[in-house]
Amino acid sequence: MSTDEQKKELVKQKYSEIALQDKSTNAASCCGSGCCSTEVYNIMTDDYTTLEGYNPDADLALGCGLPTQFAKIKIGDTVIDLGSGAGNDCFIARHETGESGKVIGIDFTPAMINKARENAEKLNYNNVEFRQGDIEKMPVTANVADVVVSNCVLNLVPDKDAVMKEIFRVLKPGGHFSISDIVLQGELPATIQQAAEMYAGCVSGAIQKQEYLNLIENNGFQNTTIQKEKTIVIPDDILTNYLNAEELAAFRASNTGIYSVTVYAEKPAACCPPGCC
Repeated sequence: MSTDEQKKELVKQKYSEIALQDKSTNAASCCGSGCCSTEVYNIMTDDYTTLEGYNPDADLALGCGLPTQFAKIKIGDTVIDLGSGAGNDCFIARHETGESGKVIGIDFTPAMINKARENAEKLNYNNVEFRQGDIEKMPVTANVADVVVSNCVLNLVPDKDAVMKEIFRVLKPGGHFSISDIVLQGELPATIQQAAEMYAGCVSGAIQKQEYLNLIENNGFQNTTIQKEKTIVIPDDILTNYLNAEELAAFRASNTGIYSVTVYAEKPAACCPPGCC
C-alpha cells in the first residue's frame, strides 16, 4: 500500500464491486473484501435480522457490530451514518427516530449511494437521504446531528483523526456517537499490513485499540465507553495467502489480537475552548 489517495481509490473500487455482489458472497469474506474463506461462517458480521427496521435488501453483511442497537436513538433525532453502504443502519435508525426524525447516510462510493437511494424509495421513506461524500470532510453543516453511527468504516479511512474532528463538528453539543470498528492489540505481520486485499477487508488499516481511544479523547469527546467487544479470528485459508507455514504459526502464537469494538462517546453539552462548537 502506498499513498492515502491510492488507499481510498482501492476502497472505492472494491466497495463498488461489493455493491453489486449478493449478501452470501460478502458474508463469506473479510468484510466483503472478496478474499473468500472456504470455512462457512461470517468472519466479522453480527446478525441484524432481529432489529426493528431491518431491510434485507440493504444488508450486504459488511459490518463488524450493531452500532444502531447501542446508539440510544430517540424519536425526532437527527442521525448521521458514516459509510452508509446500501442503507442498512440508516433504515434501522429511521425506525428509532420515527417520521419526525431525520437520517443522513454518507458514502463516497456512487454505486452504494445509488443502491441505498433505490432501497429508500422502495420503502417510501421521505426522511432518509443519502449524500455522496468523504467522511473526512462531510457534506453536512456543523451542529446538526443528535447521534452519529458507523459500522466497520473508520478502519478504511487513512486520516482517522480528521474523521473524529468531523464527527465532533457535525454533532450538536450534548450529542453522541456509537461506532463499531476494528482495532488491534499487537502488531500484524508486514505482509498482511501491506496487502491491499487486507486493507479493503478492514484488517490492515486498523490501528491499536489504545490509539483509537486516545483519538476520541484528544478530539474533545467525553464519557467514552466500550459498549461491546469481540475477538475476530481470520481463518487460516485466508492468512495462508500472505503467510507461509512458519509465519502463520508465529502469528497464531503471538499476542496479537484483532477486535471488533463498539464505542460510545459524547460531545460536551457546553463549549469549552473557543470555537470548539
